[in-house]
Amino acid sequence: MRRFGKWLGRLLLALVLAAVVVGLWKREEITRLLAVNSLFSAEKIVSNFSHMDAAFLTTPVPRGNGPTTPLDYGPETTLPSQVNQWITDRTVTALVVLKDGDIVYENYFQGTGPDDLRISWSVAKSYLSALVGILLDEGKIASLDDPVTQYAPQLKGSAYDGATLRNVLQMSSGVTFDEDYLDKNSDINRMGRILALGGKMDDFTADLTERFAEPGQQWQYVSIDTHVIGMVVRGATGRSIADLLSEKIIVPLGLERSPYYVTDGVGTAFVLGGLNLTTRDYARFAQMFAQGGEWQGQQIVPAAWVASSTVASAPTAPGKIGYGYQWWIPQGAAPGEYMARGVYGQYLYIDTARNVVIATNAADRKFREPGVSQRNIDIFRLIAENL
Repeated sequence: MRRFGKWLGRLLLALVLAAVVVGLWKREEITRLLAVNSLFSAEKIVSNFSHMDAAFLTTPVPRGNGPTTPLDYGPETTLPSQVNQWITDRTVTALVVLKDGDIVYENYFQGTGPDDLRISWSVAKSYLSALVGILLDEGKIASLDDPVTQYAPQLKGSAYDGATLRNVLQMSSGVTFDEDYLDKNSDINRMGRILALGGKMDDFTADLTERFAEPGQQWQYVSIDTHVIGMVVRGATGRSIADLLSEKIIVPLGLERSPYYVTDGVGTAFVLGGLNLTTRDYARFAQMFAQGGEWQGQQIVPAAWVASSTVASAPTAPGKIGYGYQWWIPQGAAPGEYMARGVYGQYLYIDTARNVVIATNAADRKFREPGVSQRNIDIFRLIAENL
């Protein structure tokens, strides 16, 4: 019995030591997983959205060594009184308003500041769209109607086999993907755990096998479509998204700070929502689009792509919000009125006719409540009309 007791003690000690070793070995993964599980908690969400590099693997998007291009300050504007309540209700963290290219309002809230690198969420999709337009113009991508498998052969046999680049740009792939952020078992949250644990986004995407419709027949917002766009871009160029975005867009814009992407375990950029910039730098990108893709005398994004990507072309339901190539077109939009939109209240709003650009970040945990999205649009329109 004494011998058995010694053996049992040694076994328990060995198990404890093994647990400690595994815990140390997987410490980073466990830390990231815990961070993901509390990412949107009320007490942490504001700080988390300005410090995503503390929770995820990341890769820099270098701004280069050139000077920061100016965003001049025009006469400071007093915004309509309704905006103040909206800022409180929507837990806005930053609001930058440009008129004729000049900053006329800038403010930060919830303890944040102008140097914070804020998570884009789905605003990042519009950056990738701009990159596609550049590569089409350069001939690196031949046509929007090329099948995605031509550039991303890993997708052969997946739910994306048969979809074109146009289909995924318009969110009309027909691929089944549950995007309920409030359901821990949804596809979007399973994907988040893949990122946290250092998995591979390409493998996750290629493993999707179900469709709810044939490609091109029906619109449904499916964020994983944007990852497929990234696979196409990488396959067409043999380069990473971070490098391409840096060279083609970020360096020419002359940003204030180098952005970064959240990545998966092999360094692949989380293109559907992982870009992090200052709010003023988001505004620079939006102002460049408001100017037809031109910035400081350089045509960064082809003007034809700016025009075609920001009009409603996807098969959305009649009378509802429209969608272009990774840009949103509000219901009843005037010509040249469009926006980039991310969960929890991230927006780039562009009113080309009035030459107004609005960049805003938020940590709005009630962003999915009925009427919130339209209220945001109404506020942007109210601001633009009163400048």
